[in-house]
Amino acid sequence: MIKAIIIEDEISAQEILFNTLKEISLDIEIVAVLGSVKESVNYLKGFPRIDLIFCDVQMADGLSFEIFEKTQVNIPVIFITGYDNYMLTAFESNGIDYLIKPVSVEDMTKALLKYKMLENHFVYQMNALQNLFRSLEGKRKTRMIVKRGIENISVRLEDVVMFYTENKMVYAIDNCNKKFIVDKTLNEIDEELTCDMFFRANRQYIINLNFVKSYKPYEKVKLQVDLNHSEKDHFIIISQITAPHFRKWISEF
Repeated sequence: MIKAIIIEDEISAQEILFNTLKEISLDIEIVAVLGSVKESVNYLKGFPRIDLIFCDVQMADGLSFEIFEKTQVNIPVIFITGYDNYMLTAFESNGIDYLIKPVSVEDMTKALLKYKMLENHFVYQMNALQNLFRSLEGKRKTRMIVKRGIENISVRLEDVVMFYTENKMVYAIDNCNKKFIVDKTLNEIDEELTCDMFFRANRQYIINLNFVKSYKPYEKVKLQVDLNHSEKDHFIIISQITAPHFRKWISEF
């Protein structure tokens, strides 16, 4: 199932696109319809788990290219517009195809086939990376595969500030403040981290020792940990039971 969003400010155009996609395939789920640049930016900054974007160029509050300038997503985009003079910019903004309205079923089918070819390419890459890691079992794990859009990225564990879970999703934040999706539970990640630089702070967080700035008492028996990093939206608490293990871990590493 392809999870997709539509960025289009005209209701009639939204309905036409819905009908075209329904005629082509039942394997596309539209999870959101966004009607402005501002709304789209706010939505995509949450790093939703989507595979494809159908996007108009001219929106009521500006050109849709601003969306991809203001967000860090790498999700493929099929641009659908009534203008043919934005093609170059479109392909510089995650575009994989550029369709002129009215879009025929044939043209949309070709665009979706192009997407599937790209998807198969990245799946092949991911499998190759996973096979490589399996071949290195028994050695110290130094990297992990994470995702941004359909792109699979190998990150160095020493660059990961924290792993955390939010709204049933698991994320990693690196030392450049980039946010990635991890297709594992925190328990699975904790089992894979063979190096001692990571500590399971609580149910929600696994933190990297190299980015621990300080810690202090919290509610007398707990500890509050501050990380030496620009990510400020996280309140990390070590429980009373875990606190002695944390003090030992950070003093002996």
